[in-house]
Amino acid sequence: MSEDSFVLHLNTAILSAGSVSWQSPSNIALVKYWGKHGEQLPQNASISFTLSNCHTTTILHYTQKESEGFEFEVYLDGQKEVGFEPKIASFFKRIEKYVPFITNYRFKIETSNSFPHSSGIASSASGMSALSLCIMDIERQLSPEMTESYFMQKASFLSRLGSGSACRSLEGPLIVWGAHQDISNSSDLYGTSYPYEVHSNFQEYQDTILLVDKGEKQVSSTVGHGLMHGHAFAKARFTQAHDNLVQLKEVLASGDLDAFIALVESEALTLHAMMMTSHPYFILMKPNTLEIINRIWEYRENTDSKVCFTLDAGANVHVLYPKKETKEIHLFIENELSKFCQNNHYINDSVGNGAKKL
Repeated sequence: MSEDSFVLHLNTAILSAGSVSWQSPSNIALVKYWGKHGEQLPQNASISFTLSNCHTTTILHYTQKESEGFEFEVYLDGQKEVGFEPKIASFFKRIEKYVPFITNYRFKIETSNSFPHSSGIASSASGMSALSLCIMDIERQLSPEMTESYFMQKASFLSRLGSGSACRSLEGPLIVWGAHQDISNSSDLYGTSYPYEVHSNFQEYQDTILLVDKGEKQVSSTVGHGLMHGHAFAKARFTQAHDNLVQLKEVLASGDLDAFIALVESEALTLHAMMMTSHPYFILMKPNTLEIINRIWEYRENTDSKVCFTLDAGANVHVLYPKKETKEIHLFIENELSKFCQNNHYINDSVGNGAKKL
């Protein structure tokens, strides 16, 4: 579908007041997107596991108003959060032509995360996707003939305009974002479900997030993506990501866990290498991040385990492993890795199937 297909030529129906609520998960990319162009469009295609336990719950209250422009308040865990307002205002400006009815209402946005905000667990992905689903829920009330497929596709499209990776959080278990010649129906405009058969080795995959640093990220993703403009290695990186997605397609079909490990860990380290070689440059890993990585490598070398790690643009470590290894890996994390987490805090999660209406 094209962008124009999401432009809303709405009937004159108006809802007086009400509220809608959605819960949307975070996601963890296996092949990373890093670098964008245009209006939130990716420089390369990416693919992610949708998570289950790490999610954002958003309640959107709406009341009809007569004044022009946007009116909203944001509450995080019951406390008014003015710091979120500029990002929401920017989001509303981007999506207004697709959902022009948002100027007809005064909104109260109540949101809460099941994980620490801004700790490298993609709270913007779960948060923006949950808000987009709430907005689309209102549009569906105004246009009851809307199909479910259009609802999800447009919600993903809107999510992308708030946070690129948010468009991968609506469905699951594997979501592709970015046009790729080898992935049918893939699009730069929204996330799509991975359309091919996946080997049983990757069913119900597990992800334990080790919270090395719960503080604000050293550099925002928006700034990080911007650093790819003029980056000396950007073109090679985009080509590498494209090729890795081709390789991962073969891995997901064959069930080759060793090839999966090599590709996923390489993608994580490449993401951080791009940040370390940008101008200005950043080292987003902490000493404990490196300690965890080395412990995982050592454990894998000494056992038959297929555990591996990946990273987002921060210090926290996502420990990925097949479901059949859950008991052993949980013991390994508790006994060996938890001491490198802030306050010994980690979150056991698993691959999930996407957002749900509450």
